[in-house]
Amino acid sequence: MAIVEVKVPQLSESITEATMLTWKKKVGEAVAVDEILIEIETDKVVLEVPAPSAGVITEILQGDGATVTAEQVIAKIDTEAVAGAAAPAAAPAAAASAPAAAPAAAAPASADKSGVAMPAAAKILADNNLSAANVAGTGKDGRVTKGDALAAIKGGAAIPTGVPTKALPQVAAPAAKEDLGERPEQRVPMTRLRARIAERLLQSQATNAILTTFNEVNMAPVMEMRKKFQDQFVKEHGVKLGFMSFFVKAAVHALKKFPAVNASIDGNDIVYHGYFDIGIAVSSPRGLVVPILRNADQMSFADIEKKIAEFGQKAKEGKLGIEEMTGGTFSISNGGTFGSMMSTPIINPPQSAILGVHATKDRAVVENGQIVIRPMNYLAMSYDHRIIDGREAVLSLVAMKDALEDPSRLLFDL
Repeated sequence: MAIVEVKVPQLSESITEATMLTWKKKVGEAVAVDEILIEIETDKVVLEVPAPSAGVITEILQGDGATVTAEQVIAKIDTEAVAGAAAPAAAPAAAASAPAAAPAAAAPASADKSGVAMPAAAKILADNNLSAANVAGTGKDGRVTKGDALAAIKGGAAIPTGVPTKALPQVAAPAAKEDLGERPEQRVPMTRLRARIAERLLQSQATNAILTTFNEVNMAPVMEMRKKFQDQFVKEHGVKLGFMSFFVKAAVHALKKFPAVNASIDGNDIVYHGYFDIGIAVSSPRGLVVPILRNADQMSFADIEKKIAEFGQKAKEGKLGIEEMTGGTFSISNGGTFGSMMSTPIINPPQSAILGVHATKDRAVVENGQIVIRPMNYLAMSYDHRIIDGREAVLSLVAMKDALEDPSRLLFDL
């Protein structure tokens, strides 16, 4: 018997604990090397735990919902065992949730891995209620790749009748509803990420002297430039030219003029950052996350658009790493994606300001004494009045407005 331990991945220095989600395998079942066994949620990201070796799970030491720490052993794999053979009894923590599975084929390291999906493919299949067992894999040893999964969806693949339930994604059942007649309620514990979001929002409001300044921007110049160069931009860079890259560039332009807006408070000191790390608020299935564009001042429009697209995909799949969401000197939140006309964004500590972008709508405005129709966007910048005076806040937002209404200013740093 050759036993290999499955351990919790290394966590960030600021994170001491994580929560086990749902085991994808049971005691007695065969696993392939690098097959995802379970996901572990921290207060920032969700980490996947892959099988370190092929074999059979002999013990599950920590069950669904358990609190674990970095490098803690959560399961054991026998690399020489055969699935369905007698295995040591599972630990009490997993006894109820991980009974011995029905006999299955052996899965040594060199065995056929057909029916096993790679992480990205497993996510796609689960989202579309498909089974890896019914998708032809073209990867190494017959593994199902992301391309296989997308092809199966495009081809209209479906789970045939009679597929055993163990082949389906294991999803935890929702909490039971309380029987209150015609007024039912459902109590669901907060996820670690949601609890962390709540904690940071309260921290922000309790520790910052938050004020918000507003302005309106005529987006016609940006829209015209975007329309003029869109096709050539896509052909050259392989990504669409969106609006967010303009907002990022305009924000960096303003932060250079008003360093206090890019600063933060550390005790009794004000830290003025000589770099521009812009946080981009992204909605994910588990809550709002803010990945960081490092050195945004050194990034081209194409670099920004590619990185934002990458962040969006990773957030959707729960693949954002801790290092991608650590730090930041200023943030941008785009409520306009959901149709918001106006909002007051909350500062993301330890930052001192955040820009809120909203929906662009045709509105009647006055220009040179005439009422005209223009595509207008209301900008809102919340700031910490402890280190940012009203003058700096207002003028920095005006600088962003000017850069957006005349993008050529960005070329000449005006």
